[in-house]
Amino acid sequence: MPLRSERTLDDMGNEIDPLESVAVAVRQARDAGYTWQQIRAVLGEPPATPALPEAEELARTVIDDLAHARWADVSARFDATMRDGLTDEELAQGWEHIAGLAGGYQSHRDTDAVRVGDFTTTNTPLTFAAGEFVARISFRDDRTIAGLYILDPNAAGAQAR
Repeated sequence: MPLRSERTLDDMGNEIDPLESVAVAVRQARDAGYTWQQIRAVLGEPPATPALPEAEELARTVIDDLAHARWADVSARFDATMRDGLTDEELAQGWEHIAGLAGGYQSHRDTDAVRVGDFTTTNTPLTFAAGEFVARISFRDDRTIAGLYILDPNAAGAQAR
């Protein structure tokens, strides 16, 4: 049903449609000089889109694949941009570089998953023989990987998610 925003709340009487009454109230507020910011403050923010429910498990799977040198399994999860930007060989070189700095991978701790815009971003602390890192993986809603970073924990904590 189209909203008939030319009406006023007083005109609506007993036939109030909740959505139409909001549209009318917003129009009247704008006509009275209220800003969109003021109106949004009253209406509230739209509900946040939740993180992918299985994001933590997806991140653990990717980390396990990295730890076991299953580069093709990791890259099979890449979105088109990641596939175009990172080969299996480059992925292997990156992981080997981290291992060269911090020794062999030993374990990971609990994964934190948050919604950031169109992506679910996970942060998983990693323990290597001689150092700590954070795996930050961003997933699209179709479960493909849109970003994959192995970060120094101080840098990971300082970056906005």
